[in-house]
Amino acid sequence: MILVLGLAGTIWGIGALTGMPRQARWLMLALLYIAVLALHLALPDGHGLRQATGGSAALWLLLGGAGVLVLIYRRGLMALRARARRADEPAPAPAPAGGLSDTELDRYARHIFLREIGGTGQRRLRRARVLVVGAGGLGSPVLLYLAAAGVGTLGVIDDDIVDVTNLQRQIAHADDRVGMPKVFSAAAAVRALNPHVTIRPYHRRLTAEIAGDLFADYDLVIDGTDSLAARRIANAACVARGLPFLSAAITQWEGQISLWHPASGGSCYACVFPEDPAPGLVPTCAEAGVAGPLPGVLGSMLAVEAVKWIAGAGEPLRSRLMIYDALYGETRVIALKRRPDCPVCSGTA
Repeated sequence: MILVLGLAGTIWGIGALTGMPRQARWLMLALLYIAVLALHLALPDGHGLRQATGGSAALWLLLGGAGVLVLIYRRGLMALRARARRADEPAPAPAPAGGLSDTELDRYARHIFLREIGGTGQRRLRRARVLVVGAGGLGSPVLLYLAAAGVGTLGVIDDDIVDVTNLQRQIAHADDRVGMPKVFSAAAAVRALNPHVTIRPYHRRLTAEIAGDLFADYDLVIDGTDSLAARRIANAACVARGLPFLSAAITQWEGQISLWHPASGGSCYACVFPEDPAPGLVPTCAEAGVAGPLPGVLGSMLAVEAVKWIAGAGEPLRSRLMIYDALYGETRVIALKRRPDCPVCSGTA
């Protein structure tokens, strides 16, 4: 008996000194107990090993039974204490109708105070699904402001990675994320800003083959890309599915923005821009430069128009093109008309 207890103490002590987990030490003691019982059952009475380990299996069976009772008592006591702690904790407040928790009501209070948005508009934002094409200069402020506004689901598609030259204007990205795909960098920024928003990053190029199925999961598509080809693909896919298409473009000190939605009587992008400009006529930001805050201005306008459209507030920029000249502080709005012979939207309602 003393031999077994001494061996058990040695096992526990060596395990403690070597940092062995408690669970592993208890397992080794259990194996020792089973080995002792096996010896008593296998060896005849009077054998030296049986005498050295207590002489009878009955003593070990009683000891094992007592250990099991102690273990059951401990587990039951722990369960009762846990139940008592749960009973003392205040019950969580149920989420109000529309899925807005108390935390979200506080977060979006300034929206809810606005007569044009209110609780109804905020619930619409919570249920909305918005896809942003491009996670660069325009996409960055759009994603951040829509996340802050409480749009429930945000998607972003872009195949580019963060470059140090982007950081002058693409505010969703940071220096320690240079080299990371832009969609994952933007997703990290969105999650850090608002954990109540679901963000879906798509690290790929927008193509005509995937646009239809991708857009089917969203209520509104926002163009923040500098690719004319991607803009035309997005416009055609939105027309085909009857989705509103918000688009902006920038160069140097100037930008333009409009809402394209033939399904509600407006024009589509191809109605106004049926052909791409001649090569070199509209240089890219990399070729001609761009004022750092300019994409922030146009991107914020895109976010405002998105919030208005989703919440049903005010008058959207449908069939109107707003042109903003930052260098001279001028804004012009041009009325647009739908082309009856437009190859993209002429067959839609």
